[in-house]
Amino acid sequence: MGKVVVSAFVSLDGYIEAPNREMVPPPPTPDLFRYFIERNVSRAGVFLYGRVTYEGMVAYWTSPAADPVEAVKLAASHKVVFSTTLGKADWGQVEIARGDPAAVVRRLKAETDKDIVILGSARLANSFIRAGLVEEYFVLVNPIVFGGGTPLFAEGLPRFRLNLKEARPFDSGSVLLVYEPEATPA
Repeated sequence: MGKVVVSAFVSLDGYIEAPNREMVPPPPTPDLFRYFIERNVSRAGVFLYGRVTYEGMVAYWTSPAADPVEAVKLAASHKVVFSTTLGKADWGQVEIARGDPAAVVRRLKAETDKDIVILGSARLANSFIRAGLVEEYFVLVNPIVFGGGTPLFAEGLPRFRLNLKEARPFDSGSVLLVYEPEATPA
């Protein structure tokens, strides 16, 4: 059975978006692209998005700037968008979920042996964190300070500890940090 993974890139000060919801990805280098993007695509049985992240992904991955090979893979992947306002989603295999995110994830875990990857989508990720469903954090730290914006971890989360599983620097100055939640003592 796959893991529920939060996968995001963040600024050095912990934001996934700069003020005004501006998304600033890390500088694209071949090593970073190969490792971060390809690893997410190859491991995921399903991608989970909030509406705003989904719309941003569609805009980027259907544009001429996107890598055509990865764009095809992402379009073909199973995607679930959590939204109460999205009327339709037509970027490949997409399901719009309007119900309880935890119930949807439990259903998806029963349907796939691969990972369930939440891309960006801080509000959605935080709902899974609060429900105790996240089994891995796959965080790419971008060498930039935003000074504000949308934090990856929302205020008011309960305290929890993480175990570092991997740290990998890239040519761009970005660093991938992979953590798993520490097991709760019995």
